[in-house]
Amino acid sequence: MECRIGQHREGATGGLTARYGVTRLVHFERFGDMAHAIAREKQLKAWTRDWKIQLIETDNPRWLDLYAALCGRLEVPE
Repeated sequence: MECRIGQHREGATGGLTARYGVTRLVHFERFGDMAHAIAREKQLKAWTRDWKIQLIETDNPRWLDLYAALCGRLEVPE
């Protein structure tokens, strides 16, 4: 996952992240297997923008970049 996030941060993947300059990781979820992760991704894609914002703000109200927390370098903010 770290490699994939690095690609997004550098704009190497093209698409939405490169087009809009998205560089912060503001939400992530861990899954035990790829099938569950893909199912959740599809579920979230069907959500409205407001629902997605509410999900982010529930766990990360300051919209901090969670990349370091994901890599185990920092605690996930409360």
